[in-house]
Amino acid sequence: MRTWLPPRLLGLTAATLLVLTAACSGSDAAGDTAGSTAGPAPASPTGTGSPSPPPTADDAPATPSPSTAPSGRGEALPGFPGLQPLWPFATLAEAGSWERAFRSDGSQPWHRDPEQTALSFTQGYLGFSGIDRVTSRDVTGREARVGVGPSGTEGTEGSGTAAVIHLVRYGAGPDAPWEVVGTDEADFSLTSPAYGATVGTPLRAGGRITGVDESVRVDVRQPSTEKVLGTTCCLSAGGRNQPWTSTVTFSGARDPVLTVVASTGGHVAEVERFTVTAVRTR
Repeated sequence: MRTWLPPRLLGLTAATLLVLTAACSGSDAAGDTAGSTAGPAPASPTGTGSPSPPPTADDAPATPSPSTAPSGRGEALPGFPGLQPLWPFATLAEAGSWERAFRSDGSQPWHRDPEQTALSFTQGYLGFSGIDRVTSRDVTGREARVGVGPSGTEGTEGSGTAAVIHLVRYGAGPDAPWEVVGTDEADFSLTSPAYGATVGTPLRAGGRITGVDESVRVDVRQPSTEKVLGTTCCLSAGGRNQPWTSTVTFSGARDPVLTVVASTGGHVAEVERFTVTAVRTR
């Protein structure tokens, strides 16, 4: 099983993580596409476990089923119909395998912490280097919403929150790990393609944005590979609740669930806001 680990998390609090930021390559907004590589592997978690070596493409995840045992890849999360498993586990079997290992030797305890999981998602999977602190936390039962943002933006509007990441417990056990399933919509949204929609390439992405002189980048990613499957940058956008749209071509998709991520920044941080959605492959 492939699990991204944040190398610098060991001994640190989730709000002080350091990472590398995904840089936006300059090309024209309306449909320029170019390949790029994912950001660095995430850091190692706080707790009693030792950091694991960087994951390989063959260690990747897959996907679960409502409250029964999984029958294969591309199923829904147990107890959360309609939600898609984005990261770090892709199947209920993978999550259960980690849970058994944790009970046995306490390995990778960061999976039990929604803050560390949220930051590891932004750092190790999305490759957003400046997103290194937690700005808010709301945990209710088996769901959590964790706000994350870049350092140096604490005094900005919204406490410098770049995104609010939605997580759920993946499985029914007491030690079930946290799984990222998406982000909450705010003044920067990604509404097309629809969450959970089946997509092909090229993919038309869009939503709404509020801001000034924004530069929107769109990436398509999958957990099993470090390289970005496709990217397009940089779409000029701005205004108040204005629509934005861009087209991205991607290749190499093999996971059943992909992550489409739109990001913008450049004023006070490289990445100041981002939003993600989950889509399914044909």
